[in-house]
Amino acid sequence: MDISVVIPLLNEQESLNELYDWIIKVMQSNSYSYEIIFIDDGSTDGSWDAISVLSKKDQNVKGIQFLRNYGKSQALHAGFAEALGDVVITMDADLQDNPEEIPELYDLIIKDNYDLISGWKKKRYDSVIAKNLPSKLFNAAARKTSGLKLHDFNCGLKAYKNQVVKQVDVHGEMHRYIPVLAKNAGFNKIGEKVVLHQARKYGKTKFGMSRFVNGFLDLITIWFMSRFGKRPMHFFGLIGTILFIVGFCFSLYLGIDKLLIAKRGRLIAQRPEFYIALTSMILGTQFFLAGFLGEIILTSKRDKERYKISEKIHL
Repeated sequence: MDISVVIPLLNEQESLNELYDWIIKVMQSNSYSYEIIFIDDGSTDGSWDAISVLSKKDQNVKGIQFLRNYGKSQALHAGFAEALGDVVITMDADLQDNPEEIPELYDLIIKDNYDLISGWKKKRYDSVIAKNLPSKLFNAAARKTSGLKLHDFNCGLKAYKNQVVKQVDVHGEMHRYIPVLAKNAGFNKIGEKVVLHQARKYGKTKFGMSRFVNGFLDLITIWFMSRFGKRPMHFFGLIGTILFIVGFCFSLYLGIDKLLIAKRGRLIAQRPEFYIALTSMILGTQFFLAGFLGEIILTSKRDKERYKISEKIHL
């Protein structure tokens, strides 16, 4: 199979038939073998009924319905698990992503041998305050922390080698950072393509400030995991050691000062340096133990899963 189109959706009943017709037109004009996988993420309108009708009309249409709303990352994970195409295309169901981009995305993966191509909505038709400005800030932070020079990490229109979607674990709300997850998994040929963005035709956006805040928190998580996920002692142990040394130095100073210099001065417990020393040594010990326990947990995990195999020959 050439292409799997994976489409997560939530309450997009009005746009599904139009989107399906548009995708079919592109597939047939390019003679692709394909499948379209709709993932209904707990819709409360008639989205699943529309998907069921389309699947009866076209055997290439497949559907997954969640019992409730789990989020876009879980929807993509379910779609990736079922995808059979050599190239997997993800797009949103709100008609803001243009299926006419699929042939060029497909060629970049197959002919130019990219692992992942991320769309870049250079010209957007969203609200400047509600979406455009937060997106610019978010993408700037993502570029800085990940090292990937992409302009639009959260663009729903992306193309992947099938191998990539099978190796990358998308969970929580990490769908915004699939390029970063792919890079961390060892897929380094990641590119970008300017894609057309269209104004929403039906319904209303699902974007809110909570998603903006969650996006930055997830970014911190991915940055930390990529830098210290395999060696937590390098982070927690370093901080713990520094804090402990600071506390020990204050303690040593207090001891020398009390024994040799100010024998009749204030009690040690009445001096602010005492509390700095005590707090620093306690926190330092806790940080060090956190890193040590993290290393023990990771060591037990490595015994079960040391690596992921890309390909085998004659085995």
